[in-house]
Amino acid sequence: MRLLLVFNPHAAAGRAAGLLGPLRRALRRFADVEIHVTNGPGEATDMVSGADLSRCDGVLAGGGDGTLFEVLNGLYAHAPSARPPLGVIPVGTGNAFARDLGLAPGDWEKGVELVEAGATRAFDVGEVEWPAGSYRFLNIVGAGLPVDVMHFTDRLKILGRSAYTFGTLLKAMQMRCYPLRLELDRRVVERDCLFVEIANTRYTGTSFLIAPGAEPDDGLLDVILVSRLARRRVLQLFPSVYEGRHVEYEEVETFRAREIRIASEKPIGLAPDGELRGETPVTIRCGHRELAVFAPSSAV
Repeated sequence: MRLLLVFNPHAAAGRAAGLLGPLRRALRRFADVEIHVTNGPGEATDMVSGADLSRCDGVLAGGGDGTLFEVLNGLYAHAPSARPPLGVIPVGTGNAFARDLGLAPGDWEKGVELVEAGATRAFDVGEVEWPAGSYRFLNIVGAGLPVDVMHFTDRLKILGRSAYTFGTLLKAMQMRCYPLRLELDRRVVERDCLFVEIANTRYTGTSFLIAPGAEPDDGLLDVILVSRLARRRVLQLFPSVYEGRHVEYEEVETFRAREIRIASEKPIGLAPDGELRGETPVTIRCGHRELAVFAPSSAV
């Protein structure tokens, strides 16, 4: 195999750096590997978009969800026929997308095993378009609370996985809500929202099972909408997210759609796959089975 590995040594608050040597040795047991190490935001996208992938059997994202997001968007700079399969090496803090491959955060050795096995699945890819730009995502994009949490926890990443959990609960208790208008295919929904998440896969953050019914290859995006609720209800609802039982609460609505349009009175930011990019008004579409991913042959 010929592989391109894009590795972020700053993932997991810098703890990933010590894994590059063992990862290199593991991959070179079965593949010819070209390794690019990133130094800052945006470099992974630039590296992949500018690479010659014509003789490449796979592109691997070694890092967290942000690294995967950048590598994905670098792949989309190439024509569909020129995109090799994408591999996930989870050495970041959350690695939410990796969970749908059966990979826990830090489970990089199993990620290597998936690549070596060579089996792939065709995954849906979300497309986000707003007046100033566009991008793709594999996992999830949120508005409202997810953006507030990202701003808050960005300086707390040294705390590891607990930072996102702590930040989510704290910001949820502040009860900042956003009036939103959503067009879900042909259905219109207007709500005063604590947050909305548009999910291609099931997990977000560290271990929040935010979209328990999401399937990454069904041609649909799952929409999780949480309306304004009392603080005591936040305390009741919050623990249930770990098991996906939050969808049973009356303040939580779920939908599925191929295309979602979100509008607000004032522009509000978006949080895709552990990043901050874009704002409303926005159109989000599902690209059905657009990308091959090294993965188990069946859903996890």
